[in-house]
Amino acid sequence: MHPIPAIDIIEGKCVRLTQGDYAQKKIYNEDPLEVAKAYEAHGLQRLHLVDLDGAKAKQIVNYKVLEKLAQQTGLHIDFGGGLKSDDDLRIAFESGAQQVTGGTIAVKQPAVFESWLQRFGSARIILGSDVKDGKIAVSGWQEQSEQELFPFLEDYVAKGVKYTICTDVSKDGLLEGTALPLYGEIRAEFPELQLIASGGITDLEELDELESIGCFGAIIGKAIYENKISLKALEQWVLRG
Repeated sequence: MHPIPAIDIIEGKCVRLTQGDYAQKKIYNEDPLEVAKAYEAHGLQRLHLVDLDGAKAKQIVNYKVLEKLAQQTGLHIDFGGGLKSDDDLRIAFESGAQQVTGGTIAVKQPAVFESWLQRFGSARIILGSDVKDGKIAVSGWQEQSEQELFPFLEDYVAKGVKYTICTDVSKDGLLEGTALPLYGEIRAEFPELQLIASGGITDLEELDELESIGCFGAIIGKAIYENKISLKALEQWVLRG
């Protein structure tokens, strides 16, 4: 299983929100490249990069940050936040993203999302399946759709989706543990889906548990910034595999 550190960007800076609330913003570092290089130096190979300005603006905004990180590290970057058009997708890939994540567009413009799957292939397009009270949350978690998680996943698996990032919004940023039962249910229902768990991961034991149920990856954000999981400990966790 891949531990995947997250960098969330507002105005070019590394921030974390709590449960997607822009009013609960904390800046952790002014330089995303410095953070990304630290992750790479400790043996991490992947990065989840989120353009929070883009999520709000409904179009890609912080592509220059993506470009810098892609050019100056060897990290495999998946990029999300505000990708709503073919032009947004082109900019993201040209700026160095190896994968992109689409959540809101998969709900609001499914035909566009499906066209991305067909054009770029399921290896490069990640379905964002962020969930709140059993329903898919969209627009940077500012809205809740009427779509329920499991039918949503079933529909997109049938359309060829191979990767999904599932965030339990109620857990995100609280450092009180992740939604293990939910991820266990998803793995049981969709064993062919490469599931990336996200939200609330607080310690290495949770990584062990997520690995044991067969998750492809686990996104870690605030736990690293708040030193609940040190980069050295994460490096050792990776090496022991």
